[in-house]
Amino acid sequence: MSQVEKKAGLLRRTSSSKKTLKEKVVLMYDEIFAKEDPAKNNPRFWDELFLMKVNLEYLESKLETVDGEEVQRIQYNINSLFHHCVQALGEEHQIKVVNALQTLCALFRGVHQKNKSASGFDIINMLMGFDKAEKYLITPFKRKCFCINYSYKLKNVTNLVKLYSQVTDNISQNTILEYVMINSIFEAILQVLSDVSSRGQHGYDAVVLLALLVNYRKYESVNPYIVKLSIVDDEPTLDGMGMVVHQALTEYNRQYKDKEEEHQGGFFSTLTSMMGNMFIADADEKLSVQTNEAILLALYEAVLLNRNFITVLAQSHPEIDIAATPTPTNPTTPTTPLGTTPPSLDMMNNPELPLDPNLQTSNLLITFLKYASIVMQDTKDEHRLNSARLCLIILTYNFDKLFPFFSSVFKPMRHRKKAVDKNIPSRPLVCALLDLMVEFIVTHMMKDFPMDLYLRCVQIIHKLLCYQKKCRIRLHYTWRELWSALINLLKFLLSNETTLLAKHNIFQLALLVVNLFNMFITYGDTFLPTSNSYDELYYEIVRMHQVFDNLYCMVLRVSTNTGQWKEAASKVTHALINVRAIINHFNPKIESYAAVNHISQLSEEQVLEVVRSNYDTLTLKLQDGLDQFERYAEQPKEAAFFKELVRSISLNVRKNVSLNTLSQDVLLKEFSTIS
Repeated sequence: MSQVEKKAGLLRRTSSSKKTLKEKVVLMYDEIFAKEDPAKNNPRFWDELFLMKVNLEYLESKLETVDGEEVQRIQYNINSLFHHCVQALGEEHQIKVVNALQTLCALFRGVHQKNKSASGFDIINMLMGFDKAEKYLITPFKRKCFCINYSYKLKNVTNLVKLYSQVTDNISQNTILEYVMINSIFEAILQVLSDVSSRGQHGYDAVVLLALLVNYRKYESVNPYIVKLSIVDDEPTLDGMGMVVHQALTEYNRQYKDKEEEHQGGFFSTLTSMMGNMFIADADEKLSVQTNEAILLALYEAVLLNRNFITVLAQSHPEIDIAATPTPTNPTTPTTPLGTTPPSLDMMNNPELPLDPNLQTSNLLITFLKYASIVMQDTKDEHRLNSARLCLIILTYNFDKLFPFFSSVFKPMRHRKKAVDKNIPSRPLVCALLDLMVEFIVTHMMKDFPMDLYLRCVQIIHKLLCYQKKCRIRLHYTWRELWSALINLLKFLLSNETTLLAKHNIFQLALLVVNLFNMFITYGDTFLPTSNSYDELYYEIVRMHQVFDNLYCMVLRVSTNTGQWKEAASKVTHALINVRAIINHFNPKIESYAAVNHISQLSEEQVLEVVRSNYDTLTLKLQDGLDQFERYAEQPKEAAFFKELVRSISLNVRKNVSLNTLSQDVLLKEFSTIS
């Protein structure tokens, strides 16, 4: 063997016999998982630990490998680790703060995943010792939120969201929250929202945290946060909550507007116009802006649970350019820790709003409709579909509360383009809502048919008509657009009967549409603006009689055969009685008029004249229950949707704030602005 080969062999043997060195932080973790107190022989153990970069992967894997008995044996050390993490959060040294926060997240998640079957109180005991829970979980948060001088330098609300979101995908399985249910932080969250300074810093996170806490096991037990939220009557608090939601939705709308101007230019200018369409048809290129279901869920819970919050929706705010308006505490628009769109306007930091008569104003309800008009454009994406569905749920099932505000008259937005055929100086906001519903109906007749959203849209229109009838409100609206949209929808259902019936009960939707026409036929004289509008209704029914005839033939065929849809189809057959009576009454008279006057094709005015002169001989049947609608109940009808929605929000929160994926540099940059 040559000298070179001998030397190479020697090097190989030396290399293979060399042990892999563990980094110091890993060795310190091993000491924590031993029985002895790691600080016994090294008094500076904990100071040194938080100066070293956290190895989350090793720490979490270590927690996963220890069995239940070992956890009990080293509980003192785990409690001590938790205690020193909390202590480090109050340090001036930012590296310690960041490392402590990362370590806490690993502890919360690791202990909970290891002991899923244990109760929240058992897990809390393993983490910190039950006698210390109040001190660690509740007191620091309350003290910070109530502006009492306290040593922690962190955004405590934000970090609670981070810590809780790290534990489980399903918030109702996070048993640690049982402690937060009993030892409430509700009042502290309200204090954040009512105080101008704290709202500017923590308001967005406080609202998201409240929305998540409200949904903790809401169907399984009494949730104290639901009870407390329902009785809040403090005006500054409710206004603060409204401002947070308003600015988050405004930020989303602004981001979308910026993107559409970059890509296409111009069509956002018609969005949500009080004078024009509130909905934009599919664009050649989709504009991607991350939706914000978390803030939308907060709005839903506030409107649903708190009767006092409803007035916040109509409070006017000036429309200020968010991107160009820095906050006193944040010179530039910050990146949200939740990865969505938090408010960043100094409006949230000012108790009084400027009253400039030349400044365009908006309110939460208008801003919400703008948001809805954007997300309802394209519902193929899961998050946009969830957002659209939740928007429609808010409108559908809270319409009795919202109707007075929709009836209010709003001037057109000065920066929106006016549609050519809609030049009324001002219209009730309900006209914009109708525009949104009509545009959704005519633009989503596609292969992947969003049946659930269509049902909700038609139900919103139905409730609107019911309240118009009840309140005797004659709404000046281009009703022909609605009638045309509904008839085209029936035509689409007929053309795609086989395909749609394989997935949906199209007769349920057809029944709702036909009953809308029955509402107009039976009660139209109480809410249509003029007698001419009533004449135009009959004209549209007669003009499009072929669609109604085809629908009748289809439902008659299905209802006379034995099959799954027999009963559903028979209901539509009965509902068509008055529509068919109108068609069968006026068609012969129109044909007779044309024959007598030797006219091959009658004009619209000639047909209308025949209609007006033959009302007296028309016989219609009174149909019961047309102006009745189902009152909202989240459970059981909507429970599955909300469970999945909250799960999606929790996953999104964790995805966007996961400390596992953030470098120390990024975290240090975030914490550098914390006072």
